[in-house]
Amino acid sequence: MDLKETCLDSTVVYQGDFLTVLKDRIQLPDGSAGMREYLNHPGAVTVLALLDNGNLLLERQYRYAPQREFIELPAGKMERGEDILLCAQRELLEETGYVATEWKHLTTVWPCIGYASERMEYFLARGLSYQGRRLDEGEFLEVFELSPAEAMEWVQQGRIDDSKTILGLFWLEKTIAEGW
Repeated sequence: MDLKETCLDSTVVYQGDFLTVLKDRIQLPDGSAGMREYLNHPGAVTVLALLDNGNLLLERQYRYAPQREFIELPAGKMERGEDILLCAQRELLEETGYVATEWKHLTTVWPCIGYASERMEYFLARGLSYQGRRLDEGEFLEVFELSPAEAMEWVQQGRIDDSKTILGLFWLEKTIAEGW
């Protein structure tokens, strides 16, 4: 069975600095017409930055849409056409001030498949050295260290409830324990 949906025409509902809201008229697999509304997103990276002492770098950051602070892994959006590793390296340096000598791509996930084209690229970074933070204008966050075991406890307690961070921590646990 062919499940592909084909775009018949597309309307830009909103064009922002990095998000585009689209409304597409589509042809469904059975030949009938339908509508799809979605966000076009350039993609993002998440970095599991593992210090030599075994701790992770985490961030405390206020997120406007849900109106609260979150504990997160370093992460950020890609510039259109940007190489995913270069983006991860850039985001780690900008947000935490660290550079890494070892990089491993862990996985690609699609966090919001029902309404967004965003993909999230996960990297493990090791061999860290501090070079000085370079936060974007208007970006405010606190960087701190936490052991992977403590981070998992924070997930269980609900102190870490950001989905990209939870997924990254589970990947790290499998990578360390089982050699994924």
